[in-house]
Amino acid sequence: MKKLSLMLLSVLATPVLARDKPPPAPVARPPAVSVDGLPVGSIPRQSLPDKGCAAFLWTLTPSHALVAMVTAEPAQLRMTIDGSVADFVRTAQVGAGGFGFSQTSEFRGGDVTATLDMTVATRGDLAGGAAVPEATLRLDRPGKDTLVLPVAGLIGCS
Repeated sequence: MKKLSLMLLSVLATPVLARDKPPPAPVARPPAVSVDGLPVGSIPRQSLPDKGCAAFLWTLTPSHALVAMVTAEPAQLRMTIDGSVADFVRTAQVGAGGFGFSQTSEFRGGDVTATLDMTVATRGDLAGGAAVPEATLRLDRPGKDTLVLPVAGLIGCS
């Protein structure tokens, strides 16, 4: 009877001891150098800018990776090309998009030109931002194929 009591106490005490332990910390994965075999990689987790708005864009490819962040102020695009995260300055814009963004914006950095064509849609269920239901991100690099990547995302504002 004494053995049975000790076994029962041991079984009952185990869940209490397990609850006292903190859950394991999530493992942070490094950004992907290449998304779906393309020369574009994912970018690390991004924060909203101190002021203004930012558009966070995910691929519409099988991986649904975060591949770009565009800020309205300063007007720039952040993305990973050939394994390196880089910021590109806006050099041209056309059309009204909303939230400090144009419908079509061109960004340049070094010999890379990135053109973002996006639709901005306000929604009642989004406060302080909007949706980007459809967009394309085009990359032009001398001596390499042009890449047109379908993306979509959300706009958040500080």
